[in-house]
Amino acid sequence: MIREIVLYGDPVLRLKCPPVKEITPAILALSEDMIETMHAAEGVGLAAPQIGESLRLAVIDVTGAENPCTYLRVDGKDVPLEEMMPLKFVNPTLSMGKEKAFMNEGCLSFPEIRTEIRRGDAVTASLTLLDGRAITLETDGLLSRAIQHETDHLNGILFIDRASPAAKLGLKKKIKKMWDEYA
Repeated sequence: MIREIVLYGDPVLRLKCPPVKEITPAILALSEDMIETMHAAEGVGLAAPQIGESLRLAVIDVTGAENPCTYLRVDGKDVPLEEMMPLKFVNPTLSMGKEKAFMNEGCLSFPEIRTEIRRGDAVTASLTLLDGRAITLETDGLLSRAIQHETDHLNGILFIDRASPAAKLGLKKKIKKMWDEYA
């Protein structure tokens, strides 16, 4: 079922989500709704707060992207991207490499707003898949960025928070308009 995507201004986007303690049939069903919603909105990632659910749950699917990553390792072994997509996970913890990269980013909760965001070029993510397996995933490129972006959502951090002061200034009118429309 396609869910309504929460837009900027909704307080749920600023909440630090509590961990998922148990993967229940309700969590599995919610993740399927999230995948369907993400695909319908032509996104590559979606976090539970973006559909109004304050849970540490996110989904990602970068299979349709050009050059989604140059490597993907799960528990130290190379894995084909298709084997992990769509990626459905809970309770992520991340560590980034020292290299940073800029990439143009958008967010389903901010329609029509895109800006350059500086993030870790590569990420090591410890997360639990919805089949209950705890894994360590290492990757770069768009997949790395999507994992970081969705994990930020789970911590109440929005991509505009990571924009440069100049970019924020350039987006100020659009963001204010979104806020005013919500209020």
